Amino acid sequence: MPKQPKQPNLNQMMRQVQQMQAEMAKAQQELASEVVEASAGGGMVTVKVTGGLEVQEIRIDPEAIDPEDAEMLQDMVLAAVNEALRSAQELAASRMGAAAGGLGGLGGLGLPGL
Repeated sequence: MPKQPKQPNLNQMMRQVQQMQAEMAKAQQELASEVVEASAGGGMVTVKVTGGLEVQEIRIDPEAIDPEDAEMLQDMVLAAVNEALRSAQELAASRMGAAAGGLGGLGGLGLPGL
């Protein structure tokens, strides 16, 4: 007679899910207060973004302001903002991935596909 698969312990699974949710909520709160910084044009434009993807500050060196070449300044601001957002997303992915680390533990509960 074939051995019956072990049934998952639903109480244990619920505790793990609740713990993971609490850790992810804590990570999200911490991310909102963390700030990453990126610059473009050799530091002529600097942007600060929170881990929650909110632009906090844009600094522009007065030497970067050339009325004859506004397009260059626009490009530097765009590059710095995009790089800061990328850095903030990487930080968020790293922190949220660490908080969701418990998700891998659910596979040990015998649930198919996990």
